[in-house]
Amino acid sequence: MKRFLLPLILAARVALGADDLGPSPYYTVENIATPPGLSAEVGGLAFAPDGRLVACFHRGEVYFYDPAKKEWKLFAQGLHDPLGIVAPKNDEVIVMQRSELTRLRDTDGDGVADSYETICDSFGMTGNYHEFAFGPLPAPDGGWFVALNTASNGAGIRQELRGEFRDRGREGRMYSVVPWRGWVVKIAPDGKLTPWASGFRSPNGLGYDTKGRLFVTDNQGDWLGACPLYHVEKGKFYGHPAALTWKPGETRDPVAIPPKELDATRTRGSIIFPYNSMSNSPTQPLTDTTAGKFGPFAGQMLVGEMNRARMLRVAMEEVDGQLQGMAVALLENHGLHKGDNRVAFAPDGSLWVGQTDHGWAGDKGIQRITWTGKVPLDVKEMHLTKTGFEMTFTQPLETSAAGNPESYKVRRYYYEYHAPYGSPEFDPQEVVPKSVALSQDRTKVTLEFDPLVAWRIYEFHLDALKSDDGTAIANPLVAYTLNHLVGAKTPPPPPPGPGPKEEAKAAEEKKTEDKKAAERKTDEQKPAEKKPEPAKEDAKKEDAAKATPTPAPKSTPKPAAPGKKATPAPATPAPTATPKPKGGKPKPATPTPSPTPKKKSGA
Repeated sequence: MKRFLLPLILAARVALGADDLGPSPYYTVENIATPPGLSAEVGGLAFAPDGRLVACFHRGEVYFYDPAKKEWKLFAQGLHDPLGIVAPKNDEVIVMQRSELTRLRDTDGDGVADSYETICDSFGMTGNYHEFAFGPLPAPDGGWFVALNTASNGAGIRQELRGEFRDRGREGRMYSVVPWRGWVVKIAPDGKLTPWASGFRSPNGLGYDTKGRLFVTDNQGDWLGACPLYHVEKGKFYGHPAALTWKPGETRDPVAIPPKELDATRTRGSIIFPYNSMSNSPTQPLTDTTAGKFGPFAGQMLVGEMNRARMLRVAMEEVDGQLQGMAVALLENHGLHKGDNRVAFAPDGSLWVGQTDHGWAGDKGIQRITWTGKVPLDVKEMHLTKTGFEMTFTQPLETSAAGNPESYKVRRYYYEYHAPYGSPEFDPQEVVPKSVALSQDRTKVTLEFDPLVAWRIYEFHLDALKSDDGTAIANPLVAYTLNHLVGAKTPPPPPPGPGPKEEAKAAEEKKTEDKKAAERKTDEQKPAEKKPEPAKEDAKKEDAAKATPTPAPKSTPKPAAPGKKATPAPATPAPTATPKPKGGKPKPATPTPSPTPKKKSGA
C-alpha cells in the first residue's frame, strides 16, 4: 500500500506548492485568510494611513483589511484587471486599471466607494490580452509613474481601438501599435500624460531606492536574454524596439532597425538576474525602509518572483557613474508561495506579499512575512574592486573554509542582446580566485581574479562556507552584474546577435540547407543498381543471337506483266471522328500552369 501512497503524497505536495524545508529560523510566513468566494489573484497591495491593508484583485474587487480585527470590507468592484494600488487617504485609493488610472473615493463615510473618477486614459488599447498596465508609483510632485505592456503576437487586436493606430512592428513577437505601449509614462495630478522612457517589454513592477531613483523590472523574452532591473531615467531607451514606433521623429519599422544601432543606444540593466537559477519573472521592487524592523538588510531592495517561491534581495553600488551590483535570495520556500506579485511593508515592519496565478505560474493569496530577530549567515553586501570583489557577511566565517579558494565556485557569462526569445549563456567560464583574503573579524572576504572581465554576470556558489558554530550559509547563490570596471577603461560590450531580418534570412537558409541534406540522405539510402559483369553480359548476347532466327529478306514486288494491271495495296481506313459530348460543344483542353516565380531571399 505504501508504494502507492507515497507518489500520491508527493504529487499532492507539489500541487499545493509545499516544500520540505519547514519554517525558517529567520522569517515566519503567515497565511492571511481572504473573503469567501473571492478569487484571490492579487494585483496590488498598499497600506492606508490608519494601518489598514488595501488590496485589489484581478477580477475587479478592491477590499480593505483590518489586521487587528482580521476583518475584510469590500470597498469597490467592477474594475478592469487592476494591477496596482496606493492609498493616500483612509477614504481614497488610486488604482491602475488596464484601461485607465482611477481615483476611488468614499464621500459619505459608509466605507464603500461611491465616486469613480478617471484620472487619465490617454494611452492606447487594442484589446490584445498582453496589454497590461502596471503601477501606479507615486511621483515626488504628486503625480504617478505607470508602465505599459507591449502587445503579443500570440493574439490579435480588436476592430475597435483606442488611440492612433500605427501598424509598424507587427512582424515582431511583441509590438506597439497604439500610443505608449512599451513605455514608462508619468501622469500629472491633473491627468496629463508625459512619455518618460521607452524600450520595455513587460515591466511588471516599479519602485524607488533610498535616494529616490526610479527602478523598473522587465521580463525575459524577445530582445531580453534574461530578466533585468533597470535604473530608469527620462528620455532613455532600454532595449525593446517595439516602443520606438512612438519615438518622435522615428519613422522606420522597429523590426528593420539594425541591432547594432539599437544596441548602441540602449541602457543596460543595473542587475541581470540569472535565468532559471535565480529569476524567471521578477515583479515589484520595494526598498526596505523599516530601519531594521525587517532584519539586517535595511536600505536594500527586495524584488518579488513569479515562478518560484522566492523573494530576492538586491544591493547596488555606483561604478563609473552607473549602478550595478549583486542579487541574492532573501527567502526561498519555508512556507512562502509562488506568484509573489505585489509587496508592501506594514507599519510594524512586516512584509505583506500578494500572490497571483492569473495567466502565470504562481499561486493565489496573501501572506505576511515577519523577521524573527535571528540573523542568518548571508552575504550582506558586495563591492567591486580593481582586481576582484569584496564580500561582507552578516556573521564571522569559519576560517578554514573561508580562506580556501576552492570554497568559491565561480562562473561568468553573459546573455546576448538579440531578437530571438531569451538567450543561452554566452562565453561561460569557470573561474577560480587567484587569491583569497579574510579580514581580522572574519566578516569580509576579498577575492582577486585575473583577468576581471566587464559586461559579465559573475555567479558565486558559496555552499562550502559556514559560521563558527557550523551554520550553513542561508542563500549560497549570489550573482554580481559587472558592467563597468573600477579604475580602468571599460571595454566595449559584446556585439549584439541577429535582428528579425537577419533571423528570418538565417531561418530560410537553414530550411534550404535542411532540404538539401534530406535529399542527399534519401539518395544515399537508395539501393545501388547492380551492373552486369562484362564477360557474363557478352555471353548473354551470344546466346541471344543464336536463339533468334535470321528473318528472310523481304522480296521486292515484281512489275506487272504487259497488259495486266497491278494489284492495288489495301486502302488505309479513314480515322474515326471523335464523337462530340452530349449537350453541345467539346470541353477545351486544360492549360498547363506556368511556374510561379520564386521570391528573392529576405523579401
